[in-house]
Amino acid sequence: MPDLMITELTDRHRAWALELIADRWGSPLIVTRGRVHDTSSLPGLVAVRGGEPIGLLTYHIEGEACEITSLDSLREGAGVGSVLVEAVKEQARRVGCKRLWLITTNDNLKAVRFYQKRGFGLVAVHRNALEHSRRLKPSIPLEGIDGIPLRDEIELELELTQG
Repeated sequence: MPDLMITELTDRHRAWALELIADRWGSPLIVTRGRVHDTSSLPGLVAVRGGEPIGLLTYHIEGEACEITSLDSLREGAGVGSVLVEAVKEQARRVGCKRLWLITTNDNLKAVRFYQKRGFGLVAVHRNALEHSRRLKPSIPLEGIDGIPLRDEIELELELTQG
């Protein structure tokens, strides 16, 4: 993607990132698999075009696994998300991760489609997981995209090969 630059999330873009996440996710807290992630302290990657940030991916590395905790593009359909996923994939490989994974919700079929097109496979459906997540983050709504009841977490992963 011409003139798109990917940079590490630093103090330069931290306020913008927090505002974007609060707007898109309701707060800086994101819950996956019963764990609360505070995105204000997570590492991330920022997509910048013409000096303006237009995409953000936050992630969490634990052992040999890298979890994508959030992905947001302000220019959907322009390849921003794809470039950010490729960048985190390379970052995870560099630090020795063997697995890149993420959680989305049962209403987010667009995300399931996006990640599967980029090689991720569906590995689990965690039924009624959002019931527990709401105890950790009560602001998670009962309904999601198109009025679909939010109940389940969908886990997708990509096995990382070195090289």
